[in-house]
Amino acid sequence: MKAVRFHEFGSSEVLRYEDVDRPVPGPGQVLVRVAATSFNPVDDHIRAGALAEMIPITLPYVSGIDLAGTVEERGAGVTGFQAGDPVVAMLPLDSAGGAAEYVAVPAGSLAAAPRTVELADAAALPLTGLAAWQTAFELAELRSGQSVLVNGAGGGVGSLVVQLAVDAGAKVTAVDAEQHAERLRSYGAHRVLGPLDLAAGAAAAGGPFDVVVNHVRVSADELAQLTAYVADGGVAASTAGRVPEDPARGVRSANLFVRPDGRQLAELVGKVDAGAVRIHIGAYRSVADLAAVHAEAKAGRLPGKTVVLVP
Repeated sequence: MKAVRFHEFGSSEVLRYEDVDRPVPGPGQVLVRVAATSFNPVDDHIRAGALAEMIPITLPYVSGIDLAGTVEERGAGVTGFQAGDPVVAMLPLDSAGGAAEYVAVPAGSLAAAPRTVELADAAALPLTGLAAWQTAFELAELRSGQSVLVNGAGGGVGSLVVQLAVDAGAKVTAVDAEQHAERLRSYGAHRVLGPLDLAAGAAAAGGPFDVVVNHVRVSADELAQLTAYVADGGVAASTAGRVPEDPARGVRSANLFVRPDGRQLAELVGKVDAGAVRIHIGAYRSVADLAAVHAEAKAGRLPGKTVVLVP
């Protein structure tokens, strides 16, 4: 079979589209025929070696953390999935493997694919969806009636946080560039703002807020300014550096390290099928072009969430 993998850390040029052995599912694994994966920024960081100490991997490494496809074969001890079932998964960061014709997936990471979208489109959901779910409900402990500020709301994770928060009954202020404004309003955001002038203070953005969710990489000083946007007793949850806490006001913070979770993914799939969550895709590319996708992402030229189709 074909796969895109790298044998050494480096730029996008280390990615090779090459012949590899088809995996055999071990106990507790499911062999999936891949329809699509997608590009996530962490793919670039893993390939470049920036996360080598945090996420030890074995080389060569097949890129692609997201997965949408159909069940081909079950390993020993697996129940609940049958050959031909359409499925989605976030693969373990230390092994990945989505940019390939077949991948062996831990059964606990799998969920049935959404019925209301194309299978390939579902590859845009797993990592960003789980990051949004874990940020909103595990880190921020989001509840109905709360006020929520989502900074970087137009991105892959931020868009889903907005939708999950609205669906949970929160009053959401979404912050991002004007090009995302119409889409964010369509998600049900109460207020849509352009990029924050952090020095202007929380009141200028309609705050302070019960929950602040940050997806924008800013300086340490700017992260510290975000603390003031959190109401007394509130929480800041971030995927882009930890916002400092303020114990005197009861403000806590948490930083995300996303993990696979088939049960949470099934909850997300249910919300997609119910129409409460929409998947936004910026582009489709072939897996043979994955090195170019990595290069364009590094240069800031990707038009949004990119689904990578596997023939």
